[in-house]
Amino acid sequence: MAGLWFEEFEVGQVIKHEIRRTVLEYDNMLFSSLTYNPAQLHIDHDYAAKTDFGRPLMNSIFTLGLVIGLSVQDTTLGTTVANLGMTDTVFPNPVFSGDTIRSETHIVDKRESKSRPTQGIVTFEHFGFNQNDEIVCRTKRNALMLKRAA
Repeated sequence: MAGLWFEEFEVGQVIKHEIRRTVLEYDNMLFSSLTYNPAQLHIDHDYAAKTDFGRPLMNSIFTLGLVIGLSVQDTTLGTTVANLGMTDTVFPNPVFSGDTIRSETHIVDKRESKSRPTQGIVTFEHFGFNQNDEIVCRTKRNALMLKRAA
């Protein structure tokens, strides 16, 4: 399914994304390595075992990227111009290897672009949930979206 055009988004709309993904230790190690993040809490099992969590945490930026990524097919695939920024990002519950993440998107605002007549700005609020329906990530994202060609 292609992404939605600016006109197709409605404030108050909720999109529950069908694709889910189980995260693995490999994902955590690869992402932490690719982003040069040597935090022991992500990559050192011995260190992490002595923390309150008892095991390595998935890198939160990986979690954020996954939650947004799971939404792309239903929202912005081929219809986004650019991300304009994210705010209010929180991680209220940890993510561990073996957790299955799903995503849900709420449309909280939209407006015409003042400088680009063929585009508009949509504010998405993305929620990531684990297999126990606990919120593991929430963020608001503004995206510059294409309007449907006349």
